[in-house]
Amino acid sequence: MKYTLNLGAKEFSSDNVVLVSAFEKTIEAKGKTKESKAIVNTHWSKEIKAAFEKIKTSVDFTGTAGSTYTLHLENGTTVLVYGLGEKKAVTFETLRNHSAKIYKAIAAKYKEVAIQFDGFTIKSKADESLNAMVEGISLADYKFDRHFVTKTPAKLTEITFDSAAKKTGLKKLQKTLDDTLVVTESINVGRNFVNEAPNILRSTTYAKEVLEDIKGTKGVKSKVLGRAELKKEKMGLFLSVNDGSAYEPQLVHLTYTPSKMTKKTKHIALVGKGLVFDTGGYSLKPSGSMVNMKFDMAGSATVYSAFRAVAKLGLDVKITCILGMTDNAVNEHATMPDAIVKARNGLSVEILNTDAEGRLVLADCLDYACDQKPDAIIDSATLTGAVLVSLGNQVCGIMGNDQKLTDKILKSAKNTDEYMWQLPIIQEFHDDLKSPVADLKNIGGSSFGGSSKAAAFLSKFVKNDIPWAHLDIAGIGDSQGHKAYCPTKGASGLIVRTLVDFLKNA
Repeated sequence: MKYTLNLGAKEFSSDNVVLVSAFEKTIEAKGKTKESKAIVNTHWSKEIKAAFEKIKTSVDFTGTAGSTYTLHLENGTTVLVYGLGEKKAVTFETLRNHSAKIYKAIAAKYKEVAIQFDGFTIKSKADESLNAMVEGISLADYKFDRHFVTKTPAKLTEITFDSAAKKTGLKKLQKTLDDTLVVTESINVGRNFVNEAPNILRSTTYAKEVLEDIKGTKGVKSKVLGRAELKKEKMGLFLSVNDGSAYEPQLVHLTYTPSKMTKKTKHIALVGKGLVFDTGGYSLKPSGSMVNMKFDMAGSATVYSAFRAVAKLGLDVKITCILGMTDNAVNEHATMPDAIVKARNGLSVEILNTDAEGRLVLADCLDYACDQKPDAIIDSATLTGAVLVSLGNQVCGIMGNDQKLTDKILKSAKNTDEYMWQLPIIQEFHDDLKSPVADLKNIGGSSFGGSSKAAAFLSKFVKNDIPWAHLDIAGIGDSQGHKAYCPTKGASGLIVRTLVDFLKNA
């Protein structure tokens, strides 16, 4: 998609299709008259107003949120009117969703469109409004269609934002546009990884594709640890999950160092669970629960997308990104329930459930991340089904050992209109993870509080008092169709924008 900013516009940049907004106002009842609705279109050009008023049915269009109206100017230009509802009720999130809906409505019909941007600007905040619109459009402009013989690409290839604003503001707005597209492109790269079939995206393939994708990015260094290197690192828990696999485990270690590194530059470690497929191991999942387990690497795709965006944007923060990749399969070498395995940090773990494998991979990866001496660690994982019981399938759970870090991430989630809620880690959850035959067991004695108990387990592998936050994205990693800019089915790409916002302000 080609996006163009046209500031100082005195006429429409397209004589084919023009998009304008309309608002709705409520006219209060007086006497015996009933309350009624009316359109607010004072921001329209005289030409569009006149053409609209000539049409008899126009009196029925009031600009209700999500409503549309089409008219034609004398020169043949098509004008699409999109209702945003009550002006005071429009937020950046509603604008993001409306923009996605607009894209879906016109993508197959028109080759180009000129958006009259001033009518979509919220409270004179042009940067934030442009960001929301472009996010909504470019995230809706996503298809995972690489395996279709016949593809149906969108007809729409060019969008111009017309604005009467002074051209002196072009540089700032252009940066907003460019930066937004870097983030949405990174989200869509992550979506592709999550959506890929598990017989194609093996752990080894995943590692190679990540390295190829980030190759040549300024300030980025990379290395991959395979089975032999993981043995040297004494990552017993990670290797135990891989024992049943026909493919090598891969720990992808990425580092981004900004060009202007100083003593004040923060160093943040991102750690992601990359289970490219999860059968549950010997604690085998029922067939219905095994479908879509290709999504079990969404945590790694989430942190990689954020890392990629930060590196491409050249932000002033150092990032270490650790991705633990394997599948959890069953063969004669697979780890059995009741096995006792030693972690990288020396703790012994009784593995009572091989389907609680993500925390084992993350545990060794977290310990490894601590050795990089970051100022904070954030991990992301589709870790527990219990988080859906706690928060539903639309909210990300956050837990951790440092309230200041948690609060900053929650603030970033609010800034980007992504749903996140803090869950507790209490001493009783730690107590429930004590094993009679090892230092820890990998599941609690009951299913209650499963998300927090998993986080309590992970906390045992964060050392040196490093602030740490755990994001359980099991509920929101895929199929978030309630948001118009997310696919109804497939990877959502949510929480990447939260992480990028956090890292921008780190």
